[in-house]
Amino acid sequence: MTQDAPDLRHVDTWVFDLDNTLYAARHSLFDQVEVRITQYVQRFLDLDHDRARVLQKQYFLDHGTTLNGLVELHACEPEDYLAFVHDIDYSPIPPDPDLDHALSRLPGRKLIFTNGDVPHAERAMERLGVAHHFEAVFDIVASDYIPKPEPSVYDVLMDRHGIHGPSAVFFEDMARNLEPAKARGMTTVWIEGHSDYARSGVDGGYIDHHASELTPWLTTLLPHLEND
Repeated sequence: MTQDAPDLRHVDTWVFDLDNTLYAARHSLFDQVEVRITQYVQRFLDLDHDRARVLQKQYFLDHGTTLNGLVELHACEPEDYLAFVHDIDYSPIPPDPDLDHALSRLPGRKLIFTNGDVPHAERAMERLGVAHHFEAVFDIVASDYIPKPEPSVYDVLMDRHGIHGPSAVFFEDMARNLEPAKARGMTTVWIEGHSDYARSGVDGGYIDHHASELTPWLTTLLPHLEND
């Protein structure tokens, strides 16, 4: 290992967030989701656009996701919400053969851990051309609609999929979502988000490594995994 390369030779389980992590934020896919969330809040609660936008962000901060706030406070039907907000154009995500190649060379299991749902994850992974690498998608439905960073959700993920924290690594763009992973022994990699929401918690002491985008970071890492 070179001095500046992270030593991840102990890792046998690679866990990835989806939005703005597995695919890059510069493709602006989640911007479409954000617009749809605002539209849903506006329609569901009969609000004007500006009030809906403010409430959307407040629920995100207070409840982990806007959906969780709508469910807890307004008896929203999660399935209706998820179908609406993920009714978007996935074509901005281009195929990523470099990511496909990097994932094929990572030793061990790969899983998706997302506050979105399985259909959304499958469509995004299909665009990237990487779906075949992942043994499971642990989504918001699997967590009984309890979102990251609620610590109990990490326990369910780990129990259900037999993940041993000290031999796992978790990649995530929302810095605060890395804290429970670190507390359970995982190595944490922050895929640098530039919004205030993504950066919240970045100085909390639970980020082991960081990268501007996933694919180049993995590509740089691979030689150090394969050579002592």
